[in-house]
Amino acid sequence: MKHLHIQMLGNFSFYEKENMISDIQNRTKKIWLLLAYILCKRGHIVSRKELIQLLWGEESSSNNPENALKITFYRVRTLLDQLKPNAGHQLVIWQDNGYTWNLDIPMTLDIEEFESLCNAEFDNDTKRIENNLKAIELYKGDFLSNLPNDDWIAIPRAHYHGLYISKVMETVPMLLSHHRPKEAISILKKAIVSEPFHEPLHHFMMQAHMANGDQSAAISVYEALNQRLFSTYGTKPGDEIYTYYREIMHTLTNQSLSMDMVLDYLLTNNSGAGALKCDYDYFKILCQSEARVNARNGKSSHLVLLSVTGKGNRDLTKQYLEQSMEHLDDHIRLSLRRGDVYTQCSMNQYIIMLREANHENSCIVSQRILNAYHSAHPRSSASLSYMVDLLTPSTVIQ
Repeated sequence: MKHLHIQMLGNFSFYEKENMISDIQNRTKKIWLLLAYILCKRGHIVSRKELIQLLWGEESSSNNPENALKITFYRVRTLLDQLKPNAGHQLVIWQDNGYTWNLDIPMTLDIEEFESLCNAEFDNDTKRIENNLKAIELYKGDFLSNLPNDDWIAIPRAHYHGLYISKVMETVPMLLSHHRPKEAISILKKAIVSEPFHEPLHHFMMQAHMANGDQSAAISVYEALNQRLFSTYGTKPGDEIYTYYREIMHTLTNQSLSMDMVLDYLLTNNSGAGALKCDYDYFKILCQSEARVNARNGKSSHLVLLSVTGKGNRDLTKQYLEQSMEHLDDHIRLSLRRGDVYTQCSMNQYIIMLREANHENSCIVSQRILNAYHSAHPRSSASLSYMVDLLTPSTVIQ
């Protein structure tokens, strides 16, 4: 065997000239687990006892673990023989009462190449960018991504993933400063797939889209992150990325507009039936404004907090809760006046502002929403409740 190329980042694969074997073609986990372990322990002798513990642990499924190990090794060598006849016996050898990887066979290992590229230093930005792009391209996925997350895999997996993200974070600003936003967008798309909640990556993606002249794409990045965080954790993006999002929104109207254009921009999508649903941050602003108006003219408005829980203190599944919230959303919108405003404030709650409504009327409206929901969904496992409070400057949401 002249030279072997081994990929451990992403799919575990072996290449020898035109021949290739991969764990996506053969999904027998124990074979690939054994092969990966011997390779990761290259330079060391691995005992039978250690390998039996690796593959079967404390399981008693095999009455003869020594024989089971021999069978597994036979399958490993048969698999490697697909690269070249007798490759299995050349690559994994028996030595000093244990198994070891044959270091005399020339090979290129992607994790070694990746680490070398990540640790390279340059005093020239252009060379540094091109080196980093090679490293990022080499990262095809997490280390041994199709194998279990055991400690001996999890530790290097976290290490290489951390190197990859740090290289992306280092490279993107350089690409943007060299007016290469499309390349930045390309590598960020891949990184965000592996880190869907990583706000700095999303912030960079927004900057890259803006540098590429695509404001709507930048806005979509924020809105997708906002939805993902809220639906998964009930949280919102941080102040830094939110501030940048607001700046982008302002750029959309950073020009002289006619009154007709201003009205069209402000009122688009606000002509539907029922109450107005808005973003939580805008809801806060509307509450602050309403409280000031009420303090001046002596009128009153009320806040209603609607909550969805499981009946009998049982937890609802995430999917069922989301479905229940969608149904409740429709009943809130259609049960209220067009002057009323509401927003989702947590994974299982809506808050409503009822303008110029007293406490009694607010309770009546709230009960009407609950009745409409239960009438439409009589078999629902969700339990609805509400609380009413007077909107004053002291009760405005912070």
